[in-house]
Amino acid sequence: MPKRKLTGIITSNKMSKTVTVQVERLKKHPRYKKRIKVSKKYKAHVNEDYQIGDKVIIEEGRPISKDKRFTVIKKI
Repeated sequence: MPKRKLTGIITSNKMSKTVTVQVERLKKHPRYKKRIKVSKKYKAHVNEDYQIGDKVIIEEGRPISKDKRFTVIKKI
């Protein structure tokens, strides 16, 4: 089964070897059919230094800790 790859923006880098990535997607309202922006935050494992506001690609993998299941692949 292929691993999920998501694109998002780094919102926090205060933890060691961990960043918080906010991923946005468009969702259609069930009744009104209007497209709404919905966002979710994921914790991702990193080895390099990334700054807040960097656009990155994260990939799903094995659980690294209680909350971390993603790893930052590269900066866009």
